[in-house]
Amino acid sequence: MDSGDERLWDEFHRVVNMSSRELSEWLRTRSSTPDDEEYPDRAGPHLGQRVLEILGKRKTDLIPDDFDVMRRVVDKIHGQRREDLEPTAGETHWRHRLMSLGHDPLKPPST
Repeated sequence: MDSGDERLWDEFHRVVNMSSRELSEWLRTRSSTPDDEEYPDRAGPHLGQRVLEILGKRKTDLIPDDFDVMRRVVDKIHGQRREDLEPTAGETHWRHRLMSLGHDPLKPPST
């Protein structure tokens, strides 16, 4: 893993401030339909599921596609948030969209 990948890993874990358990529960809650209840491990949007997969990996287990997903997620979250990621209330759909990527805008940044 080169230094750019290392920085991406760190930034991904900074902006994705929900634990894998929180994200998994959110995705199941968010898309609770009869079809999703049959396959709860596939609930939620594809990108949210990919975030969940990456959260379950070690750095050494990442594949090139994982880095692409991490870049997309970091870019999407930064595109909708300030750089400092201070807790911010907003419209419900905005918060839910971010939470489906693993970022809760009302959660204080970890130190």
